[in-house]
Amino acid sequence: MRRRTLSALFTTSRSMFSQANSAQFNAKEIVRKDLERVTERIGKELDVCRLPGLKHASQYYFKKQGKLFRPLVALLMARACNKTQLKSNSEVTEEQLTVAMVSEMIHTATLVHDDVIDQAQTRRGQPVSHLVWGTKKSVFSGDYILARSSIALSRIGNPFVVELLAHVLDSLVKGEVMQLGTRETTADRFAHYMEKTFRKTASLLALSCQAVALLAGTSQSVSDLAYQYGRNLGIAFQLVDDMLDFVSTSDILGKPVAADLKLGLATAPVLFASETYPELDSLILRRFSQPNDVEKAWDAVKNSDGLQRTRDLAAQYTSDAVTCAQGLAYSHESALLIALVQEILSRKA
Repeated sequence: MRRRTLSALFTTSRSMFSQANSAQFNAKEIVRKDLERVTERIGKELDVCRLPGLKHASQYYFKKQGKLFRPLVALLMARACNKTQLKSNSEVTEEQLTVAMVSEMIHTATLVHDDVIDQAQTRRGQPVSHLVWGTKKSVFSGDYILARSSIALSRIGNPFVVELLAHVLDSLVKGEVMQLGTRETTADRFAHYMEKTFRKTASLLALSCQAVALLAGTSQSVSDLAYQYGRNLGIAFQLVDDMLDFVSTSDILGKPVAADLKLGLATAPVLFASETYPELDSLILRRFSQPNDVEKAWDAVKNSDGLQRTRDLAAQYTSDAVTCAQGLAYSHESALLIALVQEILSRKA
């Protein structure tokens, strides 16, 4: 099937909103009560710990709430699939709510661990967990969040859904290990980067969307659409994030700019720039570890088409995500899944 242009797909989405007279709706408002239930249930899951230090450390990142992007996507997909399957009621089931909750807990646990590995200093405008609680307790708190998310997941009672979200953890760990290495040739390097991006970012969205679709009792074709929507959205999200590392400011982004370069990571803008500036290859292989390597890579990206090509690639994935969402029965929720895609390309932080 010929891919329609992104602008045409967004025009269709806006038309869908107009026809339904639903312009006053927005994604978070539709699932506001569900998101409140997610945060409340996370608090209860972690509050059972009888060790005060571990309990408070595990709750630390949840105290200053993030954007809740992953549960937002899962909840909208759950409602859209419920509407697709039932043709009327779109209310989220307890099992689907658990998937949304688990997605946020897994994501937050990885942030705790990532901040330790990356020796980060701030997260969401506050000192990182390991600076407050110490490295060991911080690592254990991330482990504890994952443990409680697994216990919550087991209550769903659907072995296939449990297995799906277990694969998220498998994928995340493999993605982290892949991030430690690179490849010799440009083509292999980019394929390595894209697989790592799927594993570290997109797999959680893809499998969470597939899980809530299966819990809605949808057909295999619809659950595949849900999976592909999450996959494409997740990859686009990370591509834009990698681009913002070069074009945003630390105040807007909430973390230091050029953070990836300083960690030795060659993301899409750098990999594209290396096609124009082959001298970047040696810097990439040594992970920008020598004096002025970060500055040289920064200048090469700024003077190449790397940022535009990264944005173009993100647009391709968002286009595919829109096509997947349009395969669902029309509802406010399916239209908002499309609107989320537009927000990804225009996000500043």
